[in-house]
Amino acid sequence: MISNLIQKLQEKTDLTYDEMNNIMADILSGNTNIQENADFLSNLEEKGETDDELLGMLDKMQELSLKIEPKNTGTIIDMCGTGGDKLQTFNISTTASFVVAAAGGVVAKHGNRSTSGVSGSADIFEYFGYDLSQEPSKIVQILEKHKICFMFAQKFHPAMKYVGPARKQLGKRTAFNLLGPLSNPAGVKNQLVGVFSNEYLDRLPAILKRRGAENIMTVRSDDGMDEFSTSATNRVCILRDDKVLMNVIDPEVVGLHKSSLKDIQIETREDAIKSFVGVLNNTANQAMIETTALNAAGGLIVANIANNFEEGVELAMNTISNGKAFKTLENFVVDTGDISKLKEII
Repeated sequence: MISNLIQKLQEKTDLTYDEMNNIMADILSGNTNIQENADFLSNLEEKGETDDELLGMLDKMQELSLKIEPKNTGTIIDMCGTGGDKLQTFNISTTASFVVAAAGGVVAKHGNRSTSGVSGSADIFEYFGYDLSQEPSKIVQILEKHKICFMFAQKFHPAMKYVGPARKQLGKRTAFNLLGPLSNPAGVKNQLVGVFSNEYLDRLPAILKRRGAENIMTVRSDDGMDEFSTSATNRVCILRDDKVLMNVIDPEVVGLHKSSLKDIQIETREDAIKSFVGVLNNTANQAMIETTALNAAGGLIVANIANNFEEGVELAMNTISNGKAFKTLENFVVDTGDISKLKEII
């Protein structure tokens, strides 16, 4: 069956939702081989994925994944990017997630090790002794207690092991780069998603709307980041109350300073850890702190805590400067990891 679909893709013929959903069942059950998977993903990317195709893939991924059922009340969000911008910035969305949690939000963070960057969200959590393989029931307790948790993609999407070798062989973006951030195991309906291409700014909210999403914000900065940047203007698409609005956010207009991309770039995993902690304890450089605050502001809007970016930025900056952000990290590490790792850095 997969060979017929590969031929269709080579002929630039779109697949139906059902065709995609059915072939994903085969791929994610190990019924296809590495070369077939690589050819399928490569030809799909060259043709260009339709919304129906992406939805067919996403629904099957979700069906075969582990889930958590959070007990928290209020709006639960996730914040992450599609990755692939290759700009080697520090872990912005992970850092901003702790700021949002400290400011009253609830963040069910879903992520992986880095594929194209220096350090992924999983690398940060693991460094502090967080058990990436812990069971969903334990993660529910962590989220309830700390208003933030981490769900390791490889643990929650075990069927994805069947596409790993093909993705590695291809060494380029595939549909799964887009789908990773959309396949949150807590079934969040409210998300901030950074995208690697302006094409997906309005497409991802449309796909998530079909899955019952509430507040979705997608962002791409004009300097190429799949996050909010303070070194450029940011293109934003917001789905709220079933309406989709496009906007441009200038960091200086919302009360921040213009920075340079090099101020937030890192070279090693050690740099990533130091930057993450440095922002949360308010000792990092201004660009890192303000970039985090701008991303946290997006998260706070999605979480229904801030009404606009000015309000969100102010709350995020205060949460960092008054020590709440670092206290949230400290309590989290005491409970879920090894506090000596944090003490070494500070």
